[in-house]
Amino acid sequence: MTNWALWGTIVNTGAVLAGALFGLLLRFIAAHIHRKKVTVSESPAEENRVTGLIQKGLGLCVLIIGVKGALATEELLVMIVSLVLGALVGGLLDLDKWINKLGALLEKSMKGRSGNVAEGFVAATLLFCVGAMTVTGALEAGIEHTHNTYYAKAMIDMVSAVIFAVSLGVGVTFSAVGVFVVQGGLVSIVLLAGQAIPTDIAAVMMAVGSLLVIAIGTNLLGITKIKVMNLVPSMLFPLALCPLFALIF
Repeated sequence: MTNWALWGTIVNTGAVLAGALFGLLLRFIAAHIHRKKVTVSESPAEENRVTGLIQKGLGLCVLIIGVKGALATEELLVMIVSLVLGALVGGLLDLDKWINKLGALLEKSMKGRSGNVAEGFVAATLLFCVGAMTVTGALEAGIEHTHNTYYAKAMIDMVSAVIFAVSLGVGVTFSAVGVFVVQGGLVSIVLLAGQAIPTDIAAVMMAVGSLLVIAIGTNLLGITKIKVMNLVPSMLFPLALCPLFALIF
């Protein structure tokens, strides 16, 4: 079953749902004990310390996955040029800014509708579905039928779902549907398109995507503050650069 293209998406969806349900349980316990909806921890500083430690641990795992994937190809020149061109295009378009604006617009439009349900759904779905790991994981699952990126993403999303559910409530559980639809759709597209992409070029595309995963890992560790969404176009450039470099060199 792990060779199934959608397996990683299913694991990620289940992790989000499990995290959200656990968060709701913590929210219920806290509300019952204190007779009001409060955060679970009596000490915000202690809660932030533990959450930060978990985040850094996950960052190390993501970093290892990214390094392993980036070393899977020897086309270093293609990777470098792809990253430079991708950063140029992504920076000029400022994809990170537009994604953040979209998120703010959706949250603003949903605020006040059905309590926190719509707000929790939109906020969590955007967090879980918009990012380089979503795209890189789709390439990995659709072409190689492996799921290391989505496994790591599942762990990160599960922890985030707990935190979101505690603060935003039941709407976060519905974000699991958003994760399945968005990631499943991307994997399906890659699965169909991947048949037309030569294996060697697909390998370079995934290696470039792994560089973005490394950036996510360093962000989680607090080492960098890279706007990874602005680097996402890098994963498309090997489609043109690999044949071009094959002719030149």
